[in-house]
Amino acid sequence: MSKGKFITIDGVEGAGKSTQIDLICSYLHRKGIEVVRTREPGGTEVGEKIRSVLLDVENQEMHSDTELLLMFSSRNELIQNKIIPALNDGYWVVSDRFTDASFAYQGGGRMLNLDRIAELEDWVLGDFKPDLTLLLDVSVEVGMARIESRAAKDRIELEEREFFERVRSVFISRSEAFPERIKLLDASGAVDDIHSKIRALIDSL
Repeated sequence: MSKGKFITIDGVEGAGKSTQIDLICSYLHRKGIEVVRTREPGGTEVGEKIRSVLLDVENQEMHSDTELLLMFSSRNELIQNKIIPALNDGYWVVSDRFTDASFAYQGGGRMLNLDRIAELEDWVLGDFKPDLTLLLDVSVEVGMARIESRAAKDRIELEEREFFERVRSVFISRSEAFPERIKLLDASGAVDDIHSKIRALIDSL
Protein backbone atom coordinates (compact mmCIF):
# COMPACT_ATOMS: atom_id res chain seq x y z
CA MET A 1 0.00 0.00 0.00
CA SER A 2 1.41 3.38 -0.98
CA LYS A 3 1.62 6.12 1.62
CA GLY A 4 -0.97 8.87 1.43
CA LYS A 5 -0.40 12.57 0.79
CA PHE A 6 -0.80 15.38 3.31
CA ILE A 7 -2.42 18.62 2.12
CA THR A 8 -2.92 21.67 4.32
CA ILE A 9 -5.03 24.76 3.61
CA ASP A 10 -4.34 28.06 5.31
CA GLY A 11 -4.99 31.79 5.08
CA VAL A 12 -6.44 34.73 6.96
CA GLU A 13 -9.98 34.70 8.30
CA GLY A 14 -12.56 34.78 5.52
CA ALA A 15 -10.25 33.40 2.82
CA GLY A 16 -12.72 30.63 1.94
CA LYS A 17 -10.87 27.63 3.36
CA SER A 18 -13.95 25.62 4.32
CA THR A 19 -15.51 25.96 0.88
CA GLN A 20 -12.33 24.85 -0.89
CA ILE A 21 -11.77 21.97 1.54
CA ASP A 22 -15.26 20.67 0.73
CA LEU A 23 -14.43 20.81 -2.98
CA ILE A 24 -11.00 19.22 -2.52
CA CYS A 25 -12.39 16.27 -0.56
CA SER A 26 -15.13 15.73 -3.15
CA TYR A 27 -12.56 15.88 -5.97
CA LEU A 28 -10.31 13.32 -4.29
CA HIS A 29 -13.24 11.02 -3.63
CA ARG A 30 -14.20 11.16 -7.30
CA LYS A 31 -10.66 10.08 -8.14
CA GLY A 32 -11.04 7.06 -5.88
CA ILE A 33 -8.82 8.43 -3.11
CA GLU A 34 -9.82 7.86 0.51
CA VAL A 35 -9.60 11.10 2.47
CA VAL A 36 -9.32 11.98 6.15
CA ARG A 37 -10.38 15.55 6.86
CA THR A 38 -9.21 17.35 9.98
CA ARG A 39 -8.64 20.80 11.43
CA GLU A 40 -6.42 22.84 13.72
CA PRO A 41 -6.66 23.39 16.53
CA GLY A 42 -8.62 20.20 17.12
CA GLY A 43 -9.05 17.05 15.08
CA THR A 44 -8.75 14.66 18.04
CA GLU A 45 -10.67 14.26 21.28
CA VAL A 46 -7.95 16.03 23.24
CA GLY A 47 -7.40 18.58 20.48
CA GLU A 48 -11.06 19.58 20.37
CA LYS A 49 -10.98 20.26 24.12
CA ILE A 50 -7.90 22.44 23.62
CA ARG A 51 -9.69 24.19 20.74
CA SER A 52 -12.60 25.11 22.99
CA VAL A 53 -10.19 26.78 25.43
CA LEU A 54 -8.25 28.60 22.70
CA LEU A 55 -11.31 30.05 20.97
CA ASP A 56 -13.43 30.83 24.04
CA VAL A 57 -14.10 34.58 24.08
CA GLU A 58 -13.96 34.52 27.88
CA ASN A 59 -10.25 33.69 27.72
CA GLN A 60 -9.16 37.09 26.39
CA GLU A 61 -6.42 37.37 29.01
CA MET A 62 -4.64 34.20 27.89
CA HIS A 63 -0.89 34.77 27.63
CA SER A 64 0.47 34.59 24.08
CA ASP A 65 3.01 31.90 25.05
CA THR A 66 0.21 29.80 26.52
CA GLU A 67 -1.71 30.13 23.28
CA LEU A 68 1.34 29.04 21.29
CA LEU A 69 2.03 26.03 23.50
CA LEU A 70 -1.60 24.93 23.43
CA MET A 71 -1.57 25.13 19.64
CA PHE A 72 1.45 22.85 19.47
CA SER A 73 0.00 20.50 22.09
CA SER A 74 -3.12 20.08 19.98
CA ARG A 75 -0.93 19.67 16.89
CA ASN A 76 1.17 16.94 18.47
CA GLU A 77 -1.97 14.95 19.32
CA LEU A 78 -3.21 15.39 15.77
CA ILE A 79 0.05 14.31 14.14
CA GLN A 80 0.71 11.31 16.35
CA ASN A 81 -2.82 9.95 16.73
CA LYS A 82 -4.49 10.85 13.45
CA ILE A 83 -2.39 12.23 10.60
CA ILE A 84 0.58 9.83 10.58
CA PRO A 85 -1.54 6.69 11.13
CA ALA A 86 -3.89 7.73 8.31
CA LEU A 87 -1.02 8.44 5.91
CA ASN A 88 0.61 5.11 6.74
CA ASP A 89 -2.70 3.37 5.94
CA GLY A 90 -2.73 4.99 2.50
CA TYR A 91 -5.29 7.72 3.18
CA TRP A 92 -4.79 11.28 2.00
CA VAL A 93 -5.18 13.84 4.79
CA VAL A 94 -6.60 17.32 4.25
CA SER A 95 -6.16 19.71 7.17
CA ASP A 96 -7.80 23.07 7.78
CA ARG A 97 -4.65 24.89 9.01
CA PHE A 98 -1.32 23.51 10.18
CA THR A 99 2.04 24.79 11.47
CA ASP A 100 2.24 27.74 9.07
CA ALA A 101 -0.69 29.18 11.01
CA SER A 102 1.38 29.28 14.21
CA PHE A 103 4.07 31.32 12.48
CA ALA A 104 1.39 33.65 11.09
CA TYR A 105 -0.98 33.99 14.05
CA GLN A 106 1.30 33.62 17.05
CA GLY A 107 4.45 34.87 15.28
CA GLY A 108 2.91 37.61 13.17
CA GLY A 109 -0.31 38.38 15.00
CA ARG A 110 0.99 38.02 18.57
CA MET A 111 4.50 39.14 17.56
CA LEU A 112 6.20 36.17 19.22
CA ASN A 113 9.77 35.28 18.25
CA LEU A 114 9.72 33.25 15.04
CA ASP A 115 12.88 31.36 16.02
CA ARG A 116 11.16 30.08 19.15
CA ILE A 117 8.24 28.87 17.06
CA ALA A 118 10.69 27.15 14.72
CA GLU A 119 12.20 25.35 17.73
CA LEU A 120 8.76 24.05 18.70
CA GLU A 121 8.13 23.05 15.10
CA ASP A 122 11.36 21.06 15.06
CA TRP A 123 10.53 19.39 18.37
CA VAL A 124 6.96 18.41 17.47
CA LEU A 125 7.28 17.76 13.72
CA GLY A 126 10.91 16.79 13.20
CA ASP A 127 11.25 16.07 9.48
CA PHE A 128 7.50 15.70 9.02
CA LYS A 129 5.86 18.31 6.78
CA PRO A 130 2.91 18.63 4.38
CA ASP A 131 3.29 17.50 0.78
CA LEU A 132 1.39 20.59 -0.32
CA THR A 133 0.16 23.74 1.42
CA LEU A 134 -2.51 25.83 -0.28
CA LEU A 135 -2.36 29.40 0.99
CA LEU A 136 -5.60 31.20 0.15
CA ASP A 137 -4.87 34.91 0.10
CA VAL A 138 -7.34 37.78 0.34
CA SER A 139 -6.90 41.29 1.66
CA VAL A 140 -7.73 41.69 5.33
CA GLU A 141 -10.52 44.08 4.32
CA VAL A 142 -12.17 41.40 2.17
CA GLY A 143 -11.65 38.69 4.78
CA MET A 144 -13.10 40.77 7.60
CA ALA A 145 -16.13 41.68 5.49
CA ARG A 146 -16.78 37.98 4.85
CA ILE A 147 -16.69 36.97 8.51
CA GLU A 148 -19.02 39.78 9.54
CA SER A 149 -21.89 37.56 8.39
CA ARG A 150 -20.98 34.84 10.90
CA ALA A 151 -23.30 34.39 13.85
CA ALA A 152 -20.61 34.87 16.48
CA LYS A 153 -16.87 35.51 16.36
CA ASP A 154 -14.41 33.42 18.35
CA ARG A 155 -11.59 34.82 20.52
CA ILE A 156 -9.15 35.19 17.64
CA GLU A 157 -11.66 36.53 15.13
CA LEU A 158 -12.30 39.41 17.55
CA GLU A 159 -8.76 40.77 17.03
CA GLU A 160 -8.16 44.15 15.40
CA ARG A 161 -7.35 44.67 11.74
CA GLU A 162 -3.66 45.33 12.45
CA PHE A 163 -3.38 41.85 13.97
CA PHE A 164 -4.63 40.24 10.75
CA GLU A 165 -2.41 42.46 8.60
CA ARG A 166 0.58 41.03 10.45
CA VAL A 167 -0.83 37.50 10.06
CA ARG A 168 -1.21 37.94 6.31
CA SER A 169 2.28 39.40 5.98
CA VAL A 170 3.88 36.35 7.61
CA PHE A 171 1.81 33.96 5.50
CA ILE A 172 3.04 35.67 2.34
CA SER A 173 6.63 35.67 3.60
CA ARG A 174 6.45 31.93 4.23
CA SER A 175 5.11 31.28 0.74
CA GLU A 176 8.15 33.14 -0.60
CA ALA A 177 10.51 31.21 1.66
CA PHE A 178 9.05 27.77 0.84
CA PRO A 179 7.74 28.03 -2.73
CA GLU A 180 8.08 24.29 -3.42
CA ARG A 181 5.55 23.46 -0.70
CA ILE A 182 3.43 26.57 -0.18
CA LYS A 183 1.37 27.72 -3.15
CA LEU A 184 -0.06 31.23 -2.83
CA LEU A 185 -3.49 31.55 -4.47
CA ASP A 186 -5.54 34.69 -4.97
CA ALA A 187 -8.77 33.76 -3.18
CA SER A 188 -10.67 36.95 -3.99
CA GLY A 189 -12.11 35.60 -7.24
CA ALA A 190 -14.77 33.06 -8.18
CA VAL A 191 -14.87 29.83 -6.17
CA ASP A 192 -14.74 27.65 -9.29
CA ASP A 193 -11.71 29.48 -10.68
CA ILE A 194 -9.81 29.01 -7.43
CA HIS A 195 -10.78 25.34 -7.28
CA SER A 196 -9.57 24.81 -10.83
CA LYS A 197 -6.11 26.04 -9.86
CA ILE A 198 -6.17 23.85 -6.75
CA ARG A 199 -7.09 20.77 -8.77
CA ALA A 200 -4.05 21.31 -11.01
CA LEU A 201 -1.79 21.51 -7.95
CA ILE A 202 -3.33 18.37 -6.44
CA ASP A 203 -2.92 16.50 -9.74
CA SER A 204 0.80 17.31 -9.61
CA LEU A 205 1.02 15.12 -6.47
